[in-house]
Amino acid sequence: MRRTAAALAAVLLLTAASQRDRGDHPHWTRAQVATLRSLSLGSLGPPPPDASNAHADDAGAAALGERLFSDRRLSANGRVSCAACHDPKRDFQDGRRLGKGIGLTARRTMTLVGVGHAQWLFWDGRKDSLWSQALAPLTHPHEMGATSALVARVVREHYRREYEAVFGPLRSSTQTFVDVGKALEAFERTIEQGRSRFDRYADSVARGRPSSALTQQEARGLALFIGRAGCTNCHSGPLFTNGEFHNTGVPQTGRPDRGRATGAPSVLADEFNCRGRFSDAKRADCVALEFIVARGRQLEGAFKPPSLRNVSRRAPYMHAGQFATLRRVLEHYRRAPAATVGHSELHPLRLTDADLDDLAAFLGSLSS
Repeated sequence: MRRTAAALAAVLLLTAASQRDRGDHPHWTRAQVATLRSLSLGSLGPPPPDASNAHADDAGAAALGERLFSDRRLSANGRVSCAACHDPKRDFQDGRRLGKGIGLTARRTMTLVGVGHAQWLFWDGRKDSLWSQALAPLTHPHEMGATSALVARVVREHYRREYEAVFGPLRSSTQTFVDVGKALEAFERTIEQGRSRFDRYADSVARGRPSSALTQQEARGLALFIGRAGCTNCHSGPLFTNGEFHNTGVPQTGRPDRGRATGAPSVLADEFNCRGRFSDAKRADCVALEFIVARGRQLEGAFKPPSLRNVSRRAPYMHAGQFATLRRVLEHYRRAPAATVGHSELHPLRLTDADLDDLAAFLGSLSS
């Protein structure tokens, strides 16, 4: 009798799940359709111009940058390249909890896919251009550990013809070092996202056409994502990030990381920022720096939300790889624990386990 009851219960559960999966896709309101359109890659466009780098969209600079990107001779031990942490086969990241070059870093490696659209670079936004960001790992003692002199020597001995075709005659080691960063930016600006099933779905809905690009479960997750789960508060736009900085109460590991509270003053003091002597920009082009708030409670423990495109393939998660799975991430947002550094923006969400399943399914549809 017990076996019969258990079997009946299993059938009822399967029937309920089947009925739930056969439910119609959500009926999207006009406002929701506008949101879906804003999240589609079709609304992205090319990377914005970078006035601080006159060679940002130079094909010759990009070709040079692509070669430099994989050159291990640019590291102190001859074993580490940019591609070692930003592996093209792994969505231009490394799949590690913490980045590892010559030594171990304190944060997770961010993907470079779509990075040409970012205004602030690194988890704390301590760089304001892609070329100045590219310079930091070259000389960081735990990443590539090089010097500007070593970088200039590699260019002089192995890339002189390609370099001079773009930048003119070799100059000082520091200027050559800077130009390497600008060539790397030109290459990295070409690393763009591919279309996902979500994009096909969103574009069909925007045209008023039905679409089977998402399953019912994924569509329910999408409705939660843009609705009561509040995910678009941080993950908005076609790259699924607003590029700003938020404290979401992510647990700290080891020494407390203050995030934007250290990044904001760093970018203002950076010799390679938009207003620095190595920038190709006019001061009027550097307006963003004028609006940086360099201190305040809202900066403590705040980090830049990464793009969610291809997120299901990029475990572990958060700025120091604190969560091994997407499910753990979603459970964190549901609970909204207090922050150990600063003040968390989160509030507990009334989401069921089934809701989390739906959200995780939707996030999988962002892969390309």
